[in-house]
Amino acid sequence: MRRRQFLGYVLAAPTLVAAAELAPAKEAAATTGAASSNLPSLDITEVVDLNDALTLAAAPTSALITVQVNKDGTVSFALPRAEVGQGITTSTAMLIAEEMDIPLDRVHVTLADARPELLFNQLTGGSNTTIATYTPVRVAAAIARGRLLEAAAIELGALVTELKLKAGVVLGPAGKAIGIGDLAEKAAAGKTQSAKAELKSADEFTVIGTAQSRVDARAAVTGRKKFAMDLDVPDALPTMVCRAPTINGKPRSVANLDAVRDMPGVTDAVVVSTGVAVRARTFGQCIDAVRALDVDWRPGTADGKSDDTVLKELKAAELPMGLPPLSKTVEASFTFHFRGNSALEPNCAIADVRPGRAEIWAGLKSPIVAKQTIAARLGLPVSAVTVHVTESGGSFGRKLFWDATEEAAEISQKMGKPVRLMWHRADDARQGRAHPMTTSRVRVAYAGDKVLSYKQRHTGVATDLSMGFGEALTSVAAKLPVADLTFSETFFQLTQSMPYDFGVYSRLLNETDKGFNTGSMRNVYSPDVTCARELIVDQLAAKMGKDPLAFRRDMLDHDRARAVLDKVAEVGDWGRELPEGIAQGIALHTEYHSANAVLVELDCRPETVKRPIRDGVTGPRVTKAVCAVDVGLAVNPRGLEAQMMGSLMDGIAQTLTSSLHLKDGHFLEASWDNYAYTRQWNTPPELDIIVMPNTSEKPGGAGELGVAASMAAVACAYGRATGTMPTTFPINHGTTFFIPKPTVPPVPQSPTDGLSHAI
Repeated sequence: MRRRQFLGYVLAAPTLVAAAELAPAKEAAATTGAASSNLPSLDITEVVDLNDALTLAAAPTSALITVQVNKDGTVSFALPRAEVGQGITTSTAMLIAEEMDIPLDRVHVTLADARPELLFNQLTGGSNTTIATYTPVRVAAAIARGRLLEAAAIELGALVTELKLKAGVVLGPAGKAIGIGDLAEKAAAGKTQSAKAELKSADEFTVIGTAQSRVDARAAVTGRKKFAMDLDVPDALPTMVCRAPTINGKPRSVANLDAVRDMPGVTDAVVVSTGVAVRARTFGQCIDAVRALDVDWRPGTADGKSDDTVLKELKAAELPMGLPPLSKTVEASFTFHFRGNSALEPNCAIADVRPGRAEIWAGLKSPIVAKQTIAARLGLPVSAVTVHVTESGGSFGRKLFWDATEEAAEISQKMGKPVRLMWHRADDARQGRAHPMTTSRVRVAYAGDKVLSYKQRHTGVATDLSMGFGEALTSVAAKLPVADLTFSETFFQLTQSMPYDFGVYSRLLNETDKGFNTGSMRNVYSPDVTCARELIVDQLAAKMGKDPLAFRRDMLDHDRARAVLDKVAEVGDWGRELPEGIAQGIALHTEYHSANAVLVELDCRPETVKRPIRDGVTGPRVTKAVCAVDVGLAVNPRGLEAQMMGSLMDGIAQTLTSSLHLKDGHFLEASWDNYAYTRQWNTPPELDIIVMPNTSEKPGGAGELGVAASMAAVACAYGRATGTMPTTFPINHGTTFFIPKPTVPPVPQSPTDGLSHAI
């Protein structure tokens, strides 16, 4: 078969339903090494990376993903991934619209329920969605298109070669025409049969590669978009949980459970594994009940621990660097504090558990393993549990975990009633998922203008990867003793690239302390690892008497990486004269078969840094940012720009302001007014996002790509502006701008006027 010809199926159904066959092996691995222009180095990610592994794992069940043509002329597709704001429902609709020549607004993309038969094909993570689904979705759409043309040829009495499908209408000779809705039943198959399809070439694209607004944008900004808490599930009343004052503490006893049950609006109050659950008519009544509970708590898994004690444990667990080389070296040790990865939407789920069955609604990025875990917990067969995946208001890795879903199922089973569980914002900050505290040590040996070796030893509180590849087998494996470290090390090695020619190099991960609720926060290990590396690159450039940009260019063996560096330098006017205390920083990151460079300007002048604290913001200010990105093929450049903007805000936050403070077994932060994510003050007044011309016939990953280089660029700018390389992040971690809210009761008192709590 020719390069763009593929096999697929027309499935037995009342209307036309088409699916893709497993893509040829050469297609599944076509993007391997895409970031490099020459022969692979010792970098394993140039041979195979995590995205390749995820894509190959998903390929065998591609035939189970179908495109359906409806009698009203629309096309439906149930996407087996989670839309959490990254815009994949839009980009997926674009793929279908392209291959079927129909208007974008006639493609309806929904989210598929948990489908265990998909195996590894329903995990959303690693910036893999568009990479893994790009070919299967297009093939299914192309097969549907071919089938429609065949049915139209019969109806119009013409040859297929005489027909043209345009804007959802098949046009024939002599002005004859028929809509695809009228062909939906005629093109259907009575029994499943194989089919062939040829995909469009890039020079035929009219939708892919064009800037499109999100298909759900109007619904989102007008409040009509439905999230889990908006769903109309009968009798699913508001439910909240009273949680321990320390991380993962468990209830020992409750002194006033009956009294709380008698409070206004409260229908139920029960002890569960994670605390005490309360169900009431309103969430306000839930909050009142949670605050009134008198609970005796068992110690948590991080009891008595603080930032200092955890850092001491990490230092003790650091792997040796080996004997110092005989040549000159540049080396440093960096500390990265805990950071919250709770999304703007609180952790939530709806559960209706009855004897012999359960039905769940939640935003889930690993719904298969969630379904399997919940079934086991409830003592039900997997087939008796239905899990509906809802769209979510953000994730940053948070929705890879199903803790709220499992908790809601347990509560519903104990109460015997449907529940609408929502975590309080304080729950998310103090008991939710956090990016683990880490240290990263780097040693580089050099002689003259040559780098001889590069070593990096990364040590961290254990990152929870218990979602595995999205189903129970790998999920269990990821949690087994010893196997969990192997799983983490494999993940680490398959995601950490080295774009520079730095001679013999090695990178190793060691993780310790499983007492925290950690998560695969956006870009996982890469922001910390890349930030440490890029700071050392600046130090190397200084030792060799070279400009940081020129040094990076000299050390690169990647045309695409060099191109994004050159672009940000050009647009950002690298090297321009700036007042004392303001400096530029530049950084590079390659991952997901993509390349990203960021240039920022940072104001570290005393009058800026010492401004009065307001809204948690003080210290240096980012005044300008330029981001260039090459993802091979940009399906939706407008969506890609949005991803880079969000990544930039993440990077600024993680370098300057955003962290959790651990004290006596709990985090001090309790809401967004405490947690200093990037605020308006540090949103650059000057911002340029440059999407590079396509360098591949296939897309690379984008959702997480921009965080690492953004974080590193801000750190490098800080070092150049102050003359001192930063080694602790975020830079303002030592300054708490808020008075910590009490841990008992666990839910802070809500403000009465919206202003009384403001600083």
